[in-house]
Amino acid sequence: MSQGQTYLDNVETSTGLTPRRFIELADERGFGAAGTKTGEVVAWLKTEYALGHGHAMAIAQVIKHRETVDIKNIETTSEPPISIGRLWLDGKDTRPW
Repeated sequence: MSQGQTYLDNVETSTGLTPRRFIELADERGFGAAGTKTGEVVAWLKTEYALGHGHAMAIAQVIKHRETVDIKNIETTSEPPISIGRLWLDGKDTRPW
């Protein structure tokens, strides 16, 4: 498992929220819009969810680069071009590997 996936799993354990839920919450607050600065998202995650800097950065990168990390079916979907890696966004207990 990648270090990035470990960060996402740890955030889910501490907050009870999946990475996909963080994307939804970010969109509701306007943080998913083009031009949103990563620092703004990180500050929100640190304040609202008491995440440390590294964990907040991991979630912020998923929010920012969602199209290049969202692998719904790892066995039949190829890794997207310019990907930051295969990451599972739908919860650690549903991960197929």
